[in-house]
Amino acid sequence: MAQVRVERTDDGYVARNDRGAEVAMGGGDEQGVFTPVELLLAALGGCNIVTVEPLTAQRGHRLVRLAMTVQAEKAEPTLLGPITVTYDVELPEGDEKAAEVFRAVAQRVEEKYCTVSRALREKSEVRLELPLQ
Repeated sequence: MAQVRVERTDDGYVARNDRGAEVAMGGGDEQGVFTPVELLLAALGGCNIVTVEPLTAQRGHRLVRLAMTVQAEKAEPTLLGPITVTYDVELPEGDEKAAEVFRAVAQRVEEKYCTVSRALREKSEVRLELPLQ
């Protein structure tokens, strides 16, 4: 199970996990914070990259550089359109098979092993629990 606590603070909004990490959140006009949509995109990119990197390395192809950009436009004021994940990769010099392995791993991870990708694609149900007054 995954869980975070999101709360309003004196300085804005923050999400925290049980391991002590926190991320500041706010609106798109505030400096030094992520918007909730940016966090969603970061979660998608993070899920993919932290899975692709070790799997590629385990197959003997440690990439020199591995980064990505994740972007989406809004299709409606409260709905995202297609999300695009663009990898920025530098392959090891002289490793002819690295590109093929990387592509196969990245495709498989996005389709089957990235929980965030699957949740977005399969439209996970969101249940709202409100306290009774």
